[in-house]
Amino acid sequence: MAVSSIKEVINRDVKKVWDMVLDYENYTWRSDLSRTEVIDENKFIEYTKDGYPTTFTVTLTEPFKRWEFDMENTNMKGHWTGVFTEKVDSTEIEFTEHVEAKKFYLKPFVKLYLKKQQKQFVYDLKKALMQRSVF
Repeated sequence: MAVSSIKEVINRDVKKVWDMVLDYENYTWRSDLSRTEVIDENKFIEYTKDGYPTTFTVTLTEPFKRWEFDMENTNMKGHWTGVFTEKVDSTEIEFTEHVEAKKFYLKPFVKLYLKKQQKQFVYDLKKALMQRSVF
């Protein structure tokens, strides 16, 4: 099982960061997605730009503090934990993924892929939050 974590400080209050990360119906700020589909309040599907689906099932929500979900597609399954820590005029986020490749030939690449995805997610998040503060 591969484990990858990213920790960043975002210069926005925790409510704004939390609201953007958890608003999986409003995916347009994400550069890696073509669409999302909400199944119910605890289950949603994200589709990559190529239309590849990943299903997410929320397992824990502690508002403005912690959000967790299981994720699965044909190539992997795993668990994601997001910790949100309120600071003065900013929010520290720590996102950790535990992922197991379903196909043996993907195992050597999982951690590198996770790191790339996490960096892109945080980049997109920061960019979107900055743009929202301008308007």
